[in-house]
Amino acid sequence: MKRYIFSLIITLSSIMNLQALELSGTVISDNEKIITSRYIGYIKKVHVNEGDFVKKGQLLYEIDSSSIDSKTEEAKLSLQIQQNNLSNIQTNYDRYKRLYEKDLVPKYDVEQLELKLKNIKNMISIAKAKLNEVNNQYRYLKIVAPNNGLVIKKSIKSGEMAMPSNPAIILSDLNSLKIKTNISESNLNKIKIGQKADIFIESIDLKTTGKIASIIPNTQKMTHSFILKLSFDTQDKNIYPGMYSKIVLGMQTNE
Repeated sequence: MKRYIFSLIITLSSIMNLQALELSGTVISDNEKIITSRYIGYIKKVHVNEGDFVKKGQLLYEIDSSSIDSKTEEAKLSLQIQQNNLSNIQTNYDRYKRLYEKDLVPKYDVEQLELKLKNIKNMISIAKAKLNEVNNQYRYLKIVAPNNGLVIKKSIKSGEMAMPSNPAIILSDLNSLKIKTNISESNLNKIKIGQKADIFIESIDLKTTGKIASIIPNTQKMTHSFILKLSFDTQDKNIYPGMYSKIVLGMQTNE
């Protein structure tokens, strides 16, 4: 009996030392992609709108190929010229080699043609590599989704110029959702990674559980707060970045 009472006292003492901390949070995607173009060019067509769900590999938008078409023609012309030069030099080399075998031309002339033949073959290899490089650029004109996700922002329209440095589309992965919130520095010693929490998203009537996935220093140092990211069970509900949530954390006091 005494052992039971002692155990009960310990349990009640432990419960009383737990304080509930309620925080406000926002649903975020921990895998948000900013889609940009690799090459400059006019946008031919945009295939998605804000709010669309897309699958990995789905075409997002296309860039006009006019600028690359001209480069391709230049590379093809350069290769053709070098191949024609090779044909001429090869013909001369074969002829001079026959003459040299009959002692009708000096060896020096044959060696010079051999050197030209070697150089022109190198030039052809370079021209072919250049053509392959230009042809490979065509695959970057069709920009596709790197993963499944939701288009949360579209900053481009058909006819506009695509620039490598400008974000075109922001894609949010709904399979990597987390809750983001802030906690004051004074409460930091009362929480830890992996600690469980109760999560409430009132807009969709979701009550679920989560746990602290990461604790990140706030870049705004004057706030004296830290950022918490919590993973949580979505219960297969339709949840989107930006949704308001409440978080209840049980904190162990130092008493």
